This record gives sequence, structure tokens and C-alpha cells, in this order.
Amino acid sequence: MRRQYFPTRRARLDRGRPWFVVGLLILALAGIGWVFTAGINTETDAAVADSIPAQKTEKTPELIEKADVNILLGKTRLINLAANPIEVTFDGRPYQVSTSLDLELQEYLLKRMDRVNSRYIGIVAMAPDTGRILAMAGFNKIDPDRDPCRMAEYPAASLFKIVTAAAAVEEKGYKAGSRFKFNGYKHTLYKRQLTDKTNRYTNSISLRDSFAQSVNPVFGKIGALVLDRETLEAYGDAFAFNRQVDFELHWPTSQLAVKDESYHRAEIASGFNRQTTLSPLHAAVIVSAVVNGGKPVEPTLVDRITSDDGKTVYHTEPQFLTAAVSPETADVLNQLMIATVTSGTARKIFRGHSRSKVLSRLELGGKTGSIYNRAHDARFDWFVGFATEKKGPEKMVVAVMVAHEDYIGTRAGQYARMAIEHYFKDYFAKKAQSGKDSRG
Repeated sequence: MRRQYFPTRRARLDRGRPWFVVGLLILALAGIGWVFTAGINTETDAAVADSIPAQKTEKTPELIEKADVNILLGKTRLINLAANPIEVTFDGRPYQVSTSLDLELQEYLLKRMDRVNSRYIGIVAMAPDTGRILAMAGFNKIDPDRDPCRMAEYPAASLFKIVTAAAAVEEKGYKAGSRFKFNGYKHTLYKRQLTDKTNRYTNSISLRDSFAQSVNPVFGKIGALVLDRETLEAYGDAFAFNRQVDFELHWPTSQLAVKDESYHRAEIASGFNRQTTLSPLHAAVIVSAVVNGGKPVEPTLVDRITSDDGKTVYHTEPQFLTAAVSPETADVLNQLMIATVTSGTARKIFRGHSRSKVLSRLELGGKTGSIYNRAHDARFDWFVGFATEKKGPEKMVVAVMVAHEDYIGTRAGQYARMAIEHYFKDYFAKKAQSGKDSRG
């Protein structure tokens, strides 16, 4: 019987080594082939991937520009708003519009409007350091759908003396105490008052008092004898006449046209004409330059707009126009406007301000103006001014225009005082409470 053979381990390995080596070679070749094939596939896949357009992903909508907000708002009225935010629909989609309005201040002013004796009332209160509109309240007896705060059809009257004073100070180096001479009444403007002739009836007055008392012959002489047409036009442009300023709503431009004739320049420079027109909103921008060291601010009414999915499509940031005047000139204008309140045409309106718990804590300045329309059945009454905290950062500018009819009702300056007192009373109360909270 044949004996079965069981080789040892080493013998088995020795006998199987050739086949083992062959197997390794086969596996190695197979691995190389796999790697080579995988490399080809990887490169092919990359090439294919490059040739396939990337899958579109939803993007956050780009922010719209300030000047385009009026398209989104459409016919939505933002005058006399009583709610914040409000909802508007554009292209079938809802949006939330958050405004800068102080609704409590706005409601206060609306309740106190004299709608019986007034044809138009336009009140604009604004933070001059940001341009945020705090109140935009109006009344239009003729056409309720037209916003009187943005209408630029009202004669600017003596408010243009701000521009004239700015040009004279900037170009000629006048100071608040510079002296001028004039003959005749303060509030008339005859050609005979525009000469340098002096007699025993000639009056001498400072630029400060001329501005505060709105002396037409002094500003008329500055326009006729000191400033030329190009200068008046240039400073009108610097203070945003005849040009569009960005705003979230349609805003007509204020008009200024200067002829190269001395008496006409006198009329323009003193505001003794009906051709130079202004809106309350623009008037607030002019005053902002005085407060901001010569730089007018762009007004803004809309803080933010969000879509229905919560994405922001618009938000405001402070924007300023090119400086209208130097800081030194702005400081002189500031002095002139303060004198208007302390000793000029606004003195009666702000009587007792030094004893007021609110007004005594503020530096107040202003400019008044008034003129009849051509039909002589409406008297345009202006007040523009500022209130700045003496021991703090808070500031406000206010512009008010009232067109009185048969009887003089609530005056523009009275509305301005209401706005300033109400706003700062609330501000000081909050400030005091905040101080108590911080002291714990």
C-alpha cells in the first residue's frame, strides 16, 4: 500500500513558491491597471464636471439704491404715517418698510394743525447728523394727495438770506460783526436803497442784526453791489437749488434763476421775490449745513426694507453732499441764526426759552420769512431752525411752511417750537431714565 505523503511546511512553501510569485505578479499587474484606469476615470470625470454648468443656488437679493426705493414704494403715501413699519406690495410680493419717523412726535404735530385758517402746512423735523426724518407732517387743502412737505412751489422769501450770507462771508470774508449802512425801512426794497450814498438818515447795522431782523436793503445791496450773478448761482447750487438730491420718494427740485441785472440780484439776494422757490424738506437740508460745519446732509425717510423671507433689500446709511461752505463760514451762519431767536424776528416765538426746563438746555437758531402769493389771498410763512443739546450730542433741524388764508392762524415758528419742545422733552426724560438705570 502506497504510503501517503504529507510534506513539511517549508517543503510546501518551496514547492508552491513559483505559483505564489506568479500570483503576486498577476495581482500587481491588475493593481497597476486599476490605478491607471482609475486615473483615467478621475481625469475624465473632472473634464466632464467642468463641462457641466454649476447647479444654480438661491442668492441673497442685491440691495437696491436709495433713488430706486420710490419704484418699490409705488403710490404708497409716507406723509402723516401713523404706523411703523408698514407693508407694501411690489410685483406681487410683500415687503416691510421701516421708517425713521418718531410717530409720537408726528401724531403730536398732526393733532395741533390749524386746518381752518391754513391752505398748506408742511413740517419736517430731521436729525442733521444722519439725515433721518423724525417727522414729516402736512396738510393740503387744495389737493390732499400732494405732499406739501416735498412741494417746491413755495416762495423761499427771506430764507434765501441764508445762502446770500453764506456767499458774502465765504467770498468777502465778512464776520457777524461786519458793519453795513442802509437808508429807509428795513423791510422794503427800492432802487434808491441800493446805493452807497449816506446822509443823516443813514443807519449802520451789523451783519448779525441785519440777518436777525431780516433787513432787506442790506442784503439787497450785497446782491446788487457785492456779489455777481455767477456767485449767487454757485452758492445756490452748493445749497442744492436747481439740482436733484437723492431721497426715497420723488422730490421736485427747488428753483433759482438769477439775471445779470443789479436790482434783480438785489431781489434774489434778499428773498424779495416769488421766483425763488423752496420745499420744507429742502429747507431742512439747508439748515443741516449750518449745523454740520458746512456739509448738507441727504435726507432719508426709510431705514430698512425687508422681503417676506426676512432678507434686507435696502438699508440707509448717512450720506452728505459736497460741503457748501467752510466750517468757519458755517460758524458765522450759526451765530446769525442764534441772533434771530435771541433778538430778531423769532424772539417773540421763543420768548421765555431761557426759563424753559427743555429749551434752556438747548442752543437755538432760526430764520423766518414771509411773502404773499401773487393773488394776495395766501401768505407764505416760514420758519427754519435748529436745536442742539448744550451738554450732549443730540441735534434736530426743523423746517415749517404755513400758507395762511384770510386770518393768521398758528404760525410756522409756533409749530417749530412745538416740535422742538416735544421731541427734546421726551429725549431728556429717556436720558434721565437711562442714567438712573445705569447707576443701578
